[in-house]
Amino acid sequence: MEFESPLNRFSIDRASQYEGQSIRLYGWVANKRSSGKVKFLILRDGTGFMQGVLFKGETDPESFEKFEELKQESSLVVEGVIKKEPRSVGGYELGVQKIHIVDVGEDNYPIQPKEHGVDFLLDQRHLWLRSKKQNALLRIRSEAISASRNFFDSHGFTMMDSPIFTPNACEGTTTLFEVNYFDDKAYLSQSGQLYGEAGAMAFGKTYVFSPAFRAEKSKTRKHLTEFWMIEPEIAFCSMTQAMEVAEAYVKAVFESVLKNRKTELEALERDPEVLKRVIETPFPRMTYDEAVAFLQKKGFEFPWGEDFGAPHETALGEGQSAPTFITHFPTEMKGFYFKKDPTNPKVILGFDLIAPDGYGEIIGGSEREADLKTLLENVEHHNLPKEAFNWYFDLRRYGSVPHSGFGLGLERLVTWIAGTEHVREAIPFPRMLNRISP
Repeated sequence: MEFESPLNRFSIDRASQYEGQSIRLYGWVANKRSSGKVKFLILRDGTGFMQGVLFKGETDPESFEKFEELKQESSLVVEGVIKKEPRSVGGYELGVQKIHIVDVGEDNYPIQPKEHGVDFLLDQRHLWLRSKKQNALLRIRSEAISASRNFFDSHGFTMMDSPIFTPNACEGTTTLFEVNYFDDKAYLSQSGQLYGEAGAMAFGKTYVFSPAFRAEKSKTRKHLTEFWMIEPEIAFCSMTQAMEVAEAYVKAVFESVLKNRKTELEALERDPEVLKRVIETPFPRMTYDEAVAFLQKKGFEFPWGEDFGAPHETALGEGQSAPTFITHFPTEMKGFYFKKDPTNPKVILGFDLIAPDGYGEIIGGSEREADLKTLLENVEHHNLPKEAFNWYFDLRRYGSVPHSGFGLGLERLVTWIAGTEHVREAIPFPRMLNRISP
């Protein structure tokens, strides 16, 4: 049979627009069951799941018999009429008139409706993506990306791509992936921030959306070796103003997910009221000093100058409806590009945004050091090769201005929005300490 144009096809997520109409559904069999003269197909098309009902006498006789051939994940084109049915998934079902089998597929589909271990499912990630919850998670990821672009584009930011191969470190030399680069060596980018700063000096407001790579030997639920970062940089901008942008941005993403991904949130059993409270609540703020005092009062033996671990971040977000900004971290904890607080050089004009319910840091940002002399001293203090940063120093030599920015880890944001446990499910093909396939 000849397929319809992909631009004009019916899709399950828009079923309400087709009530009473004859349509073709292009998809796969997620499940099936039979009850004598009535047969049921659970169909999926990548946008959602829908029940198809075959009645003897109403369905084409040949198609009624073809039902027996179908297996889990058989591909097919189904013709029928969309009917309103409140008891069905999504509130609509398909009265099946005709079935065209594209590929029956093999027996013994690896992922069966039973309990599987996570390692097994990750080995089958290319197939696990088809399952209802994984599909919903990645559609929420897609919505978060779309909402991010919409937010920054609508506020006059210019998107700018940053290179994946870089000659230098951005976030410290201990987590670099070194690669051969012809007769030289290079590194996989830890962040697009430095290039984003160049963009800010060219466009005023810019953002980078690209993969980042960190060779951290960590197995926590919040770590991936390859992940995606959204990194705005803004000229003529203070730390406080960057925090205002970060808060507005996170709320805009939550609003977009609530508006456009209700079905996916239901599939993940995520309470929408939790997301609404994030939108409605001003993000609380505290300094690093206040956070240390808070943790010590909670019984943690936490010395000043240490970075927060997972238990500390969980405690700081406990009981909060919205994420918390922590500001003014110790200078020695942070990278060479952070601007020191002029009133207290022991701390920087920087911030982290800590999500509640144990989801931890989702944003890190700061005002950047704009003074060339101070920046040169910082690079030397961190034992970094000055020659690799010559182009970066030029941004201070020619028209330097106060500027600020932040980086948001997309997978951590999606994990928090979806209420799932591990960032590995918030990216199509996770790369972790002991996993590089499929």
